Amino acid sequence: MDWQRLIQYDQQLLLQLNGSDSLFWDGFMMTVTKTGTWIPLAVVLFYVLIKNNNMRNVLFILLMIALSITIADQFASTFCKPYFKRFLPTNDPILMYQVDVVNNYRGGLYGFISSHAANTFAVFVYVALLIRNRALTFTLFFWAALCSYSRIYLGVHYPGDILAGALAGSAIGALLGYCTHLFQRKNGDVRPYISSQYTSTGYLQEDVHLLLLVFFLTLCYAAIQGAVRFV
Repeated sequence: MDWQRLIQYDQQLLLQLNGSDSLFWDGFMMTVTKTGTWIPLAVVLFYVLIKNNNMRNVLFILLMIALSITIADQFASTFCKPYFKRFLPTNDPILMYQVDVVNNYRGGLYGFISSHAANTFAVFVYVALLIRNRALTFTLFFWAALCSYSRIYLGVHYPGDILAGALAGSAIGALLGYCTHLFQRKNGDVRPYISSQYTSTGYLQEDVHLLLLVFFLTLCYAAIQGAVRFV
């Protein structure tokens, strides 16, 4: 495999996907990429977990979510980035002056693999396996993909950084999702639900709809932030 050619393709793809001439999209992507933007969604997820599980399950699930983020983040930041030492596009001497940046935001030094992609995809896969609702799975995938793409748009990651981070995060989320299933089965908490009011894992559909609503409202907030910047 010609790694140098792959790197060149990755650089070319970045230049095609990075940035735009739109102040709206600059503001939108800057809002989307911030962790704080998604705090309301995390709070509602916490509420849904408490409402649909006993306290033992809630504590275990929260531990698994925290572990998924920690393992994904540490694997990306502590192991991969120092090992591969691949510059972020905004700090790469070859491309740094060709990359569009927003508010002079250039991120850190190294970028392979993307911590944002690893973290968001770990959470996406874990929660999707936990709740098992098609609409929510699609929405969470869109959330993880959007947050990851925002890093390319802002010029602080190559597409290859994002893809590798997404694969690593997905594997971590799936592994911890399996651990959760084993824990619940051992404690007799795995119950098949055959009802239109519940998901197959026992979560109320109305609570899933609440999560979808908060996600939509958060996107609206990001759009408003973009519109304010545009004006």
